[in-house]
Amino acid sequence: QVQLVESGGGLVQPGGSLRLSCVASRTIFSFYAMGWYRQAPGKQRESVARMYRGGSTNYAAALEGRFTISSDNAKNTVYLQMNSLKPEDTAVYYCNVRETVLDVVGSWGQGTQVTVSS
Repeated sequence: QVQLVESGGGLVQPGGSLRLSCVASRTIFSFYAMGWYRQAPGKQRESVARMYRGGSTNYAAALEGRFTISSDNAKNTVYLQMNSLKPEDTAVYYCNVRETVLDVVGSWGQGTQVTVSS
């Protein structure tokens, strides 16, 4: 199993930006998929953005244009750039990687809290 450590969360005002990082314990180059999910209080965990081997990406419809997923293979790191943040973006953000297409659950990080408030 891959160990994942997220960072970069915090308190930000509406309209602000944050960049989350997820460092993996080993190379991410060959992973089938990497993604960010979030869970707000009282709500189910939802997909935010995913990146697949080969570079294709997929975003939650409501977030596309504000959030961008990227990776740096040399640093074994996946990023989530979040712009124009809104109070409804407040949640714990989790990183997930799937090593192969058969790895349907994948590995999860511990999460990082993002709070958007004035």
